[in-house]
Amino acid sequence: MVTTTETTNIITQPKTEHLAQPSFKRWLKHFLFMPATKRYFNQQDQQAITNAVEQAEHGHVGEIQVVIEGHIPCSQAYRQDVKLRARELFAELGVWDTEFNSGVLLYINLCEKSVEIVIDRGIKHGTQQVLWDKICQQLLNQMREQQYREAVVEAVLAIGEVLNQFYDQKVVDLDDELGNAPILLG
Repeated sequence: MVTTTETTNIITQPKTEHLAQPSFKRWLKHFLFMPATKRYFNQQDQQAITNAVEQAEHGHVGEIQVVIEGHIPCSQAYRQDVKLRARELFAELGVWDTEFNSGVLLYINLCEKSVEIVIDRGIKHGTQQVLWDKICQQLLNQMREQQYREAVVEAVLAIGEVLNQFYDQKVVDLDDELGNAPILLG
């Protein structure tokens, strides 16, 4: 589990401390969930998401990492909810460790039908909560209509637009610090 520090901020919830309550019901739900990431996102979908990340990162120093997870690992699901899982992955994948503290994690949990966006400290002061909430809501609405590829691609491009507004457009693209391909878990 990741502890909250200045470097992480989950912006899809109020800025109050979040503590997940142990839940047998959540554990059982994740235990019984069939692996689904490959079923929802085939190779062409993954390539489309990779292309969207490349396009969204062009022209600024912002870095976007997409993680799509079927379910929280059963060993963690009893004590960990989606928000805590997103924080954990933000740390484990090093999204916080970009040169300009410009990482954004888009985390999608298929079992919970939930989306979290975690942003680094270099971005949090210059962006508004309403923008991030809108991106999450649009993604969830499209996923309910079973438009999975389109939902993720449009969310990534919307994140790129937020980053374009935040960062100076004259910045030369740096090396890609995080991979552009989506990470599919369980």
